[in-house]
Amino acid sequence: MPLTLAQVGEENVIRRIGGNLAVKQHLQRLGFVVGGNVTVLTALGGSVIVRVRDARIAVSREMAQKILI
Repeated sequence: MPLTLAQVGEENVIRRIGGNLAVKQHLQRLGFVVGGNVTVLTALGGSVIVRVRDARIAVSREMAQKILI
């Protein structure tokens, strides 16, 4: 399921990252890697704020849809 459907505060494991090569590389540089943990902290408007590798990162809903947990 896409990251946008995750419960707030629940830790999830990234199963797959979709999108073209540029999108995948961008998300990997931010810390989104297959097998890594991600926790949704809040989802406001068009952004999703997550915790990845002890960092808080805001991604657009469109990008969050490409991260499958």
